[in-house]
Amino acid sequence: MKSTRPRWITAALATLTAGGLLVVVTPPAGAKARNVYYVDSRRGDDSAPGTSPAKAWRSLESVNATELRPGDVVLLRRGGSWQGPLRLGARGTAARPISVEPYGKGPAPRISGTDDDCVVLSGSHLLVAGVRASNCRWSGFELGGSRNELNGVLADRNVAGVHVIGSHNVIRNSVLTRNNRMSVNDSGGDNDSGAFGVLLNGDDNLVARNVITGSYAASHDYGTDGAAVEVFNGDRNRVVQNIARDNETFVELGAEKGKTATGNLFAGNVVTSSQRRGSFLITRGPGHAVGPVLGTVAVHNSVYLPARDTIGWSCHDGCSPGILRLRNNIVVVGGQMGFEDGKGADEGGSVYQGESRRFRLGPGSVVADPRFRGRDDLRLRPGSPALGRGLKLGPDWYGGSPPARDVSGSPMSGPSDAGAYQH
Repeated sequence: MKSTRPRWITAALATLTAGGLLVVVTPPAGAKARNVYYVDSRRGDDSAPGTSPAKAWRSLESVNATELRPGDVVLLRRGGSWQGPLRLGARGTAARPISVEPYGKGPAPRISGTDDDCVVLSGSHLLVAGVRASNCRWSGFELGGSRNELNGVLADRNVAGVHVIGSHNVIRNSVLTRNNRMSVNDSGGDNDSGAFGVLLNGDDNLVARNVITGSYAASHDYGTDGAAVEVFNGDRNRVVQNIARDNETFVELGAEKGKTATGNLFAGNVVTSSQRRGSFLITRGPGHAVGPVLGTVAVHNSVYLPARDTIGWSCHDGCSPGILRLRNNIVVVGGQMGFEDGKGADEGGSVYQGESRRFRLGPGSVVADPRFRGRDDLRLRPGSPALGRGLKLGPDWYGGSPPARDVSGSPMSGPSDAGAYQH
């Protein structure tokens, strides 16, 4: 049967299944360059001008020492390997970003090194595409600036695949896998932390159409820990149409006292796991040490977590509609479908299946078998109770215009189905 997945997802999953990491997305061509610099870790020479493949630099230090200007392009030879960091503090423009991309043939250029984060973006209008950051000190990619983009990157074996501190950044079409190291992992204290696919500490960022897997690690405090996406002190971030597999949690939200994590959106994501425990969404009310987390919205997500020690969503320590709103989701778990206390979440238009639930079903929601096509294929079979069940949602549910297409590319028009896939 012909696959309905977008080609980039099919390629990414095939790569992960094979146990390797190759470039799976061909990055888009950048704007016309002012200067093009080549870096070759095997045959390059830092005394060369770096202006052609035959005159390439050897080290990232040569890039770090160069004053890059709008439209400049840095090309890293495929198959090359460098010790980080690659530091990009320059400022491009919207029309002429500064980009870092691969050239040649072979696997993605790889940056590693446990002494520092691997790729650090502190400038603006920077594009990094097709680069792998592996086994870095803490994060594979650190986005500390604004209006930067990661497109088709790879990150593995870090505490955080991508750590976002800045605002208005984009992470798209990327593979973030086995970021399964803990930064804090000691007994007692309820403070273990780590194993993040994406850690969002900034505002107004977009995480879209990525494959995030294996954010799962042993923890002294919790048994296991990790999250595909962690939001802490970050507002108005949008996490949309990602494929998440075998993570401890899809998303967990919190904010330290005096700061906020308000108005974050999770839409159209597909979440599955074969791990023995897991959850889709964890958020907190004012009674929690890292609450309240206000205005979280989760719409049109499809979740399948069959293990017994699982929960769909949890809104605790003073839940209310101002804390969490859910619409048009499908949540299938082996454990508890959802939990609310206080006034409860604002929920509706969804299909649930599981062992138990601790929340009131909202308008249009039912407990029933959604009839997924398979354990890893959460499209709907004929006769699914999710077909046509979705409630009509206005632009405010998405923080702007609703997406035109679902995660598989099908139009988001006509009667709405619950879940990430539209029939």
